[in-house]
Amino acid sequence: MTQEVEEFETENKPTGKSKKPESVSSLLKYTLVGTIFGIVFVKAEVISWFRIQEMFRLQSFHMYGVIGTAVAVGVISIQLIKRLKIKTLSGEPIEVPGKTFQKGQLYGGLIFGIGWAITGACPGPLFAQIGSGFGAVSITLLSAIAGTWVYGAIQDKLPH
Repeated sequence: MTQEVEEFETENKPTGKSKKPESVSSLLKYTLVGTIFGIVFVKAEVISWFRIQEMFRLQSFHMYGVIGTAVAVGVISIQLIKRLKIKTLSGEPIEVPGKTFQKGQLYGGLIFGIGWAITGACPGPLFAQIGSGFGAVSITLLSAIAGTWVYGAIQDKLPH
């Protein structure tokens, strides 16, 4: 394990201190934002299995445009947060830790991409797809949960 990885893991270990539980109004805000997020996904056709298949078959620019726009907005947002020293709603400074490349990211990315191509869904739109009446996506959701559990169970044995 590299020194950077060890430092990252040391800095990000759970302290055992429990956070203050979220208030009901705070949870309602998250629910509202999630609902709006889902509606935007549905209206933009980002949850469409056909749109996702078009992307993987290089038949349409639609999804690349959506993803490219999201990346551009993310880059601009991070730069603004850093330069303007924007704080959270509770007044805490926002810190963006540096990232180091690890070969496990390649393996994980490949597995994620293959799963995305096969199922036509990534974790973001799963709930929007289920909410839109695509009940079969529940199997994809359960598989994602199972995959997360398996990863947690064998994480120590994987290349990081």
